[in-house]
Amino acid sequence: MNLSALPVAPSSVEEVASHINRQILIGQQHYATGQIGQAIAAYRSGLDHAETIGLDQIAVDILAELYARLGNAYMVGRQFLSATEQYKSALRLKPTLTACWCNLGNAQFETGNAQAAIALYIEALKLNPGHWPSRTNLVQALMATGQHLVAKALLSELAAERPQDAQLRHQLGKACFALNETKEALSHFQAAVDVNPRDAESLYWIGGIRQDMGEADAARLAYAQAAQIQPLIRRRAAKSPADFRLLALYAPFGGNTPSNYLFSDAAYDADTLAVFEEGTVDVASLGDVQLVVNLISDPDQAGATLSLAAALVAKLDKPVINDPARIQRTTRDAVAELLPGIAGCRIPQILRLDAGADVSPEALAQALPFACPVLARPAGTHGGDDFEKAASLDELAAFLTQHRDGDRYLIEYIDYASGDGYFRKYRFLFAGNEILPYHLAIGSDWKLHHDNTDMGDRPWMQQEEAAFLAEPGTVFTEANFQALRTIRERIGLDYFGIDCGLDRDGNLVVFEVNASMLVHNDNPDFPYKDPAVRAIKHAFDAMLRERAGLA
Repeated sequence: MNLSALPVAPSSVEEVASHINRQILIGQQHYATGQIGQAIAAYRSGLDHAETIGLDQIAVDILAELYARLGNAYMVGRQFLSATEQYKSALRLKPTLTACWCNLGNAQFETGNAQAAIALYIEALKLNPGHWPSRTNLVQALMATGQHLVAKALLSELAAERPQDAQLRHQLGKACFALNETKEALSHFQAAVDVNPRDAESLYWIGGIRQDMGEADAARLAYAQAAQIQPLIRRRAAKSPADFRLLALYAPFGGNTPSNYLFSDAAYDADTLAVFEEGTVDVASLGDVQLVVNLISDPDQAGATLSLAAALVAKLDKPVINDPARIQRTTRDAVAELLPGIAGCRIPQILRLDAGADVSPEALAQALPFACPVLARPAGTHGGDDFEKAASLDELAAFLTQHRDGDRYLIEYIDYASGDGYFRKYRFLFAGNEILPYHLAIGSDWKLHHDNTDMGDRPWMQQEEAAFLAEPGTVFTEANFQALRTIRERIGLDYFGIDCGLDRDGNLVVFEVNASMLVHNDNPDFPYKDPAVRAIKHAFDAMLRERAGLA
């Protein structure tokens, strides 16, 4: 029988109640078959007829059920604000509906209000402490708000009750990883795979952890198994329908643009594809996309993978962010060759030494085109590990002897200490046509990273960083910004970052230019950074929208 939500003209309370019950039945059947629009129409028809004689004339249980079911239909249709209103209406009539409190929490969580969701899940659990969806969803909200220790405790209880639930083991792995309990995280992800061998997401996590532990063969095996089961890692938009769909490319064994924050709360669907040197990709299986975002960002770590990504981009024939061919030109030595001759800009000279090169002091004296002190680091590394300043050729030779396994960079040292003796390292992000400040690190040593300074204990440093983020033009002159614009033109990427300083003459000193730089919103000790971080994400989203043809 073809059910429909056609209007009628009831003339009594009994007839209205009968009509509402029929619309609830029709809505349930449409809901069960995935016909969400028809289900919403049926439930709305029931409400419309209830209003003809006054809502107060309808039994509370029936009306509350109608509101709750309409909320459920809106949730499936990802119309979260509408769902919220229906759940609130149901709870005003009948505040003992456990599932309704839980679903209201879900609606809040889906709209980015995880803290509000926690309170609503707790309301549900007050009514029914054993309500499983409220318990598991509470864990998700706790994780989203960074309360990983509490989430781990709750997950441990849940897993003890249902030891064969692979998803609980997976979530325990994520909680442990967030708490830096890497080995415990690995054991939980492995337990999830033992229960469900087709748990691709846990296999991807195992691959990542094994890679970080230096277990390359085990990592490759896990990645390969995961990719065979689920080539695409799907991330749905925060709204429905999504504005567009993008395909992100990343290299499991290479450096990638950190994207967790950039892709969060997005108006688009983002599907991520792992690109392997030994793998092949069926382009037709990827579906229709409006934009490709290449996340593979380190040519030293992923040169071969970038070539595969470039070939895939050519086959897809879609607009691309950070063309892999252009990323291949962003090794440290290649950047040094791209940027000379910019007015008011100092580019350190860089020499790349092959893995087997002679690193004796005598050989270095012949090879180096600049004098000591010299900065040295292995190719493909970032941050401060294995990165040192050598005051003499003997010191340099000793460092290089300890790092023989791969190519090394030798970098001319440029003193960038300010007049007060402190060093200042500034980071800008380029997103489309925008040049936006991200942070300022201040310290007493030349090797600066924001997380290893004592800025958390120095109010004056925080005030200076906050002032820079709010008004970078008070620190960087128009000539400095012109140098940054020229750098953007020569690098030719859509999204990337620069770490730089200012020497005592006001010249821009370039330290690093690449697409691997981290942007995140986890800054509880430096809340003044939040507007600058949000501005970068806004510019990133606007760039994607424009390139997808929606601007």
